[in-house]
Amino acid sequence: MIRFTVLVADPDPHSALAAAAGRAARALAAQAGLDAEPHTVDLAELGPALLAADAGRDVTDAVERVRDADVVLVATPQTHGSYTGLLKVFLDRLPELGMGRGVAVPMAAVPDLRNGRNIEEDLRVLLSDLGAWVLEPALLLAAAELADPAEVIGAWAEVAAPAVGQAVAVSA
Repeated sequence: MIRFTVLVADPDPHSALAAAAGRAARALAAQAGLDAEPHTVDLAELGPALLAADAGRDVTDAVERVRDADVVLVATPQTHGSYTGLLKVFLDRLPELGMGRGVAVPMAAVPDLRNGRNIEEDLRVLLSDLGAWVLEPALLLAAAELADPAEVIGAWAEVAAPAVGQAVAVSA
């Protein structure tokens, strides 16, 4: 069974982005024919523990889940033109090449799709620096699409599924 983790870096717990990311992961797994039930790590639920020297069991488990995943869908809202500090703080806990065994799927919610290219590039660089095989195309959702993302996610999953299937086959 493929280990599929959804990493949500929205400062609001149980956000619309988290729901859309879960939906995107399930659609991608289904379209790619992956035997996977995505598990979600919602960084907002970890809160201040992310900054503690001794972060505790919840943070340690979340880091291990991301490190051990075959596929990680990384979802973040665009903040100040890039990904959230919450994502950066969490990923700083990974060792060099800490995502080197898996495939990373970038996902972002942006206020305006015309300005979404920067975050896609930033996420791609960040995740590849951690050793992940970064899937193309990323999933970008306009903030207005978060309420009902089914159509966009379905179209994206159709295009992205062959690439994730091939990447998982090669990395496994």
